[in-house]
Amino acid sequence: MKLVSVRFGLPQTYGDPSSSLAMEKEWTTGFYKVPTDEPVNITQLGIEGDGVADLKHHGGIDKAVLAYSDDRYSYWKEKLHPKEIGVGGFGENLTITGWDESSVCIGDQFEIGTVILEVSQPREPCWKLGRRWEEKMLPKYVAQCGYTGWYFRVACVGQLKNSDEVTLVHRPNPSWSVERANDVLYGRIVDASVMAELYLLQELSAAWKKSLG
Repeated sequence: MKLVSVRFGLPQTYGDPSSSLAMEKEWTTGFYKVPTDEPVNITQLGIEGDGVADLKHHGGIDKAVLAYSDDRYSYWKEKLHPKEIGVGGFGENLTITGWDESSVCIGDQFEIGTVILEVSQPREPCWKLGRRWEEKMLPKYVAQCGYTGWYFRVACVGQLKNSDEVTLVHRPNPSWSVERANDVLYGRIVDASVMAELYLLQELSAAWKKSLG
C-alpha cells in the first residue's frame, strides 16, 4: 500500500479558441499534472506548485489533494479501449495502490511521509474528465460504477514523495466507505435515515453537507 505517483501542475489553456465543438473548443484546466520523484511540500491547500482552474468547485481546504486508486486503471483501460488511460489519467495528485473506494472511509487519516491526510469526500466527476479523454459519457460512467477517487484535507503538513508507504492511522467512521457515500449521492441508497447519518459525519466536507442538506 504505497504511492505509485505524485503529480502537480498549474492550470493551462488548451484547444482551439475559434472552434464551437465541445471536444475542440478552448478550455483552461489544471487536469494535466506532471509526475515527480522528488519530495514535495504539502500545505493546508495541497501540493506546493499545484493549482486548479475552477476555484468554485475544486481546491480549498476540503479538496486540497485528489487521490485515485491505481487498482482501478485496469477497468478503465478495458472500458475506454483503445484509449491508453493510466496513472494520472483522472487528474489526480496522488495515485495509490492497495486502497480504493470500497476500502477507504470518510474521515480516514493516512500517514504518507511526514504528512497526515484525511479523507473529506468522494471526487465528483465533472465534464472536464470527459473532455480530457474525448468521451462525453465518461463522468456518467464514473458515477455509475463509483470508481471516483476521493479528496483529502491536510491534517498535518509536511513532505511526501513517490514510493512512500500509505499507512492508515485513524478510522472514525468504519461504516462509511467512499463507495457507500457515492451510493447515497447517486441515488443507489435513498433511505432518509442513512442520508442523515452521512450528513452528520464530522469529517464530511462542507460541500457535501450542503448537497445533502
